[in-house]
Amino acid sequence: MSSVAARSDATPQDTARHADFVRALTLTDATMLVAGSMVGSGIFIVSADIARTVGSPAWLLAAWVVTGVITLLGALAYGELAGMFPKAGGQYVYLRESLGPLVGFLYGWTLFAVIQTGTIAAVAVAFGRFLGVLVPAVGPTRFAWFPQFDVQTSGGVIEIGLSPQRVVALLSVWLLTWINLRGIREGKWVQTTLTAVKVTALAGLVLLALTVGRNATALSANFGAGHFTAGPAWSAAFSVVFGSALVGSLFSSDAWNNVTFAAAEVQNPRRNLPLALVFGTGMVTFLYVAANVGYLTVLPLHDIAHATQDRVATAVVQTIFGAGAGAILAAAIIVSTFGCNNGLILAGARVYYAMARDKLFFRSAGVLNTRGVPAVALVVQAIWTTVLCLTGTYSQLLNYVIFAALLFYALTTIGLFVLRVRRPDAERPYRAVGYPFLPALYIALASAVSIVLLIADKTRAQALIGLALVCLGVPVYFLWRSL
Repeated sequence: MSSVAARSDATPQDTARHADFVRALTLTDATMLVAGSMVGSGIFIVSADIARTVGSPAWLLAAWVVTGVITLLGALAYGELAGMFPKAGGQYVYLRESLGPLVGFLYGWTLFAVIQTGTIAAVAVAFGRFLGVLVPAVGPTRFAWFPQFDVQTSGGVIEIGLSPQRVVALLSVWLLTWINLRGIREGKWVQTTLTAVKVTALAGLVLLALTVGRNATALSANFGAGHFTAGPAWSAAFSVVFGSALVGSLFSSDAWNNVTFAAAEVQNPRRNLPLALVFGTGMVTFLYVAANVGYLTVLPLHDIAHATQDRVATAVVQTIFGAGAGAILAAAIIVSTFGCNNGLILAGARVYYAMARDKLFFRSAGVLNTRGVPAVALVVQAIWTTVLCLTGTYSQLLNYVIFAALLFYALTTIGLFVLRVRRPDAERPYRAVGYPFLPALYIALASAVSIVLLIADKTRAQALIGLALVCLGVPVYFLWRSL
């Protein structure tokens, strides 16, 4: 791109937007933001549900491998867009620039309504659940003195109310919001430190499972002759079952794109953003697959599928070291979920900031405070997350999030093709590996899983609600533009 063209892409609004941001995120910080936003509680829990759904060790591992492939393909495609538009807002900006302001708004709207805030709420509820292992008083029973009622929907029962676990969830959200209101340096310190701790803990769990925890009974049951591949054969019907089983693993691998939201605070973003996406997703994908190999080394598939409250990792540690060791893992998961939500809270507010600068969100959300962070955006995000914590269960929030997220992942990658045609001479410090084949494969895989979620009995209701939320953004967009 010529220097004149480059200047024409940078509006005065963009210049003002970036002027007060603090570029404090190094390549290591950005990589830790990717990995830390991905690793929450899912890897320690969702293998139980996947095992029940697919019915064989081979398909359990296949679910995590397919999820890893999808995630890595997405990261490779997004690297090019991140290099082209190293601005606050990340994916919102990519969609706005490639497919137009309406599509960009629909993403930002859905991110605020369910993708980001729903993920924060789900992880916060998981934080409360595992704190309950250490402190039994932090339980799931709702307080009688707080308004509570159940709403029966086609997607299940929504339990509205307040419980000790939800109180803890809310306190964690507001504490992390307060930390990030103090500045990007405080937020990144928490993120990088806790991510290093939890990645080390997960790697340690894998190492223990594969060495000290090797169980001859589990190895025979899972990997013995005919046992590994035993289970349903591939068919059209099973493809729907397998696709629905990916909800948990995809949720556990989601939020890898969050580093793009904070692009304005990354040092040398045209180089470091693509690298952070690849390094972070690659590291987590390897650990997730290895963790499931470890689970199968210690526990027979039946025990994985029927672990108490789906706490597979807890069952693994207890099998190796005895019942008392479960508290140690609970503490590790508490750290993991807390660090995960720090990254989600930090990054999400930057999207609402970018929308506000485009006059598509509350105007005050487009202003940075004296510490260089979008304070109003952070607070509004916390308020809506609070509502979701009071009204949604972990599994319901999970299904809402994944369908909407996959839909926009596919659309963003389609935008990559659009920009190659419309702006062939634009500066591209990094070009997507395997273009056009690998990005096209990513679009196909993400779209296929989205379709499965719409047709599978297990996930249809929540997916339709997610789709309805996206569509609801259309009149909201035109209403906001008219104000």
